[in-house]
This record gives sequence, structure tokens and C-alpha cells, in this order.
Amino acid sequence: MIDLGRKKISTLKLVRNKKFWKNVDYIIWIAPIILVHLSCFLIASTQRKLGIADWYQHAIMAYIGSLFVYILAQLPLQDIRKYIMPIYFITLLTLVYVNFSGTSALGAQRWLTFAGFNIQPSEFAKISLILVLASILDQKRFGGLSHLIKPLLVSILPWILVFIQPDLGTSLVFGAILLGMLYWSGMPYEWAVIIFATLVTGLFACLYQIGLIFWIPLIGFLAYKALPRKKILTLFVILFHSFIAKITPWFWENILKDYQKDRLIIFIDPSQDPLGGGYHLLQSKIGIGSGGLIGTGLMQGQLTKLKFIPEQHTDFIFSALGEETGFVGTLLVICLFFILIFRLIKIAHEARTDFESLVVIGIASMFIFQIMVNIFMTIGLGPVTGIPLPFMSYGRTSLFVNFISLGFCLSVSRRGQSTRKNL
Repeated sequence: MIDLGRKKISTLKLVRNKKFWKNVDYIIWIAPIILVHLSCFLIASTQRKLGIADWYQHAIMAYIGSLFVYILAQLPLQDIRKYIMPIYFITLLTLVYVNFSGTSALGAQRWLTFAGFNIQPSEFAKISLILVLASILDQKRFGGLSHLIKPLLVSILPWILVFIQPDLGTSLVFGAILLGMLYWSGMPYEWAVIIFATLVTGLFACLYQIGLIFWIPLIGFLAYKALPRKKILTLFVILFHSFIAKITPWFWENILKDYQKDRLIIFIDPSQDPLGGGYHLLQSKIGIGSGGLIGTGLMQGQLTKLKFIPEQHTDFIFSALGEETGFVGTLLVICLFFILIFRLIKIAHEARTDFESLVVIGIASMFIFQIMVNIFMTIGLGPVTGIPLPFMSYGRTSLFVNFISLGFCLSVSRRGQSTRKNL
């Protein structure tokens, strides 16, 4: 009887596993695995003269992350909904703690040391924010300005705590997640443009103040066309952008760190400081350009070998890709990212519930923003912000969080597929 019972249990497990692998969405699992293995070669290449082998840690973390993908993919996302607020508050506590007792590196205090590992709480804060925003926006679909209050409140707390670490790049990711999920929940795109335009207003205030004469009235006109209660809200938008224009110069002088100012200045003209703040940007562009059509070959890049770009295995891994695989390699990687994002958006469309759909679109927004900003940064079309390239930049916490995100998406995908089959 015992043997029969054991055989029955093992048979059930086998059937369950077969069912899992039959319904799994291979695209959003295989594409990241390809990116990880490619990046292992690139990370090894950037460190081949230093006697360091971070590539194997990158691979091990990817395999651990894949195990979590397998586990999370089998759990209905709705089951964790009751734990979302505790997760959110624990995340806030860790962000507070890291600002007082965290490990510092490269001028920022962003890590907690646990069992010999450095853990970056701000990476987990991305997932926490996505989950809490999905829970809030699912309760009541977007219908007016009053529905902005709760999403803004839950977003601004982690944003402030991450910004003061200082970690400008991750704090910007929070904004991208918020806008993407608000738009998906029904917010008109014009509203998103008005909110995003505050960044442009700040840039005008610092770099070209005369442009504000034309810019702020233009935003006011857009607000008049798009917003309800046209006169009152148009006046509010104009006053708010005027306030941003007034406070930004003070913010620049008193809040931003010197290295953050340098990154923005150098973005405009890297040649101002070719051996200092502009060095990363100039060398990155040279490295990508030297790759030509097909590159020098993996592990063969000379600029990568000679360490012309410091910390290339993290935020500037795309420059190593460009040098060693050329235009063809970078295009293939961009195509893989495109396929991944396209698939995530499709999963969000086909999700069984609004909550699940919002979670997937929040993850897609996070990936889209990080991919675009990182690639633009390395080719000189954006400032150096310290945002990693998903699945490719070395960073154990970041990579682990990315795989957790995939687990949530696979869970939604499997439930969506089973629903369609039952129709």
C-alpha cells in the first residue's frame, strides 16, 4: 500500500510538471536566459586582465532566479495580494534603515550586508511599488484627478528614500512605473505628458530660461485641451510649472550632488571634461563605434581588455557588447528585448483580472525605461544615470529582482492561457 501511495504521489507530480511545461510561456523565459549567458561572456571579457570572475556569480544568480521563476509561475498572483501592504511597509523600513546603517560604495549608501552578501533594497522597492499600485488602481479604475492622490502618495515615499541615498537613476524608474500603470488604468496620455513635462521645465529653468516663455504657455494650452474644469486646472498647471521653474535652480545648487551635476553637464557636452566626468561617455561611444558591423569577437575587444571604461561590467555592459559583437550583435540584443516587452504587453492584455494586468504592465514599464535609458546613456543620447541594463549588467540584487518579475508574469500568463482554453 505504501509503495502504491508513493507511486501515486510521484505520478501526480509528474503530471503536474508536464502540465506546467506545456502551459509555460517560453519566450519570456528563454529570451532573458540568452541575454544572461551572453552577458557572462562580456563580463568575463571586461575582467580578463584583473583576475576577477564575476561572470560566474552572474550565472549562479540567474539559475537561482530561474528556480524562483518556476516556483512563482505556479502560484496565482491573487494569493499574495493580502500580503502586499506588509511587503510595502517592510520595504519602506529597509529603505529608511539603509540610509542610516547601509554599506557605502562609490559615494552612495544603497546596500545592506547580510550573510556576506550586499543587498540593494531599492531594487526590491520596484516590485513592492508595482504590487501596491496594482492593488490600488484595481480597486477603482481611473476616472479623474482625485484618483491620482493614492498612487502619488504610495510612490513618493520610496522615491524620496531612494533619492536621498542618493540614487537618482532608481528614483526615476519609480516615476516610469507610476506613469505606465496610470496610463494602463485609464489615465489620458495628455495627462502623462503634462506630468512628464515637469522634467523639461526643470531643464529649461537650468539651461535656457528664455525658453520658459514659450514652454509654460504650451503646457497650459495642452492642459486646457485635455483636463476637466478647464480654467481652474489650467491655472493650476501653469502655476505648478512656474513653481518648478523657480525651485529647480535652488534644487540644483543645494540638493544635487556634484557628481550628479557633472553627469547632466557632461551629457550636454562630454568634451568639456574628457578625462573626468566625460570620460565614460566618450570611451563608451568609441568602444561601440570600434565594433563596426560584426565586432571584434567575444573576449577579443581591445578597449574592453585594456579597461578604458571603468566599471564596464555593470552600467556600461552595452559598450562591451557593441565592441565585441558589433552592430549585428547589438541589434540582436535589442530585438530580444523588443520580443520580451511585446510578449509582456500581450500577457497584460490577456490577463484574467485587472490586478494581474496592472502588475505585468508595471514590470514592462520598468524594463522599457531601464533598457532605453541604459542604451541611450552608453551611446551618448542620455546622461549617465547608473541604471543597469536588465539581465545583462552585473548586479546580483537587480538580476534576482528581474527574475522574480518574470515569475509573476509567467504566473499571469499561465492563468490567462488556462482561461482561454476553457472558453
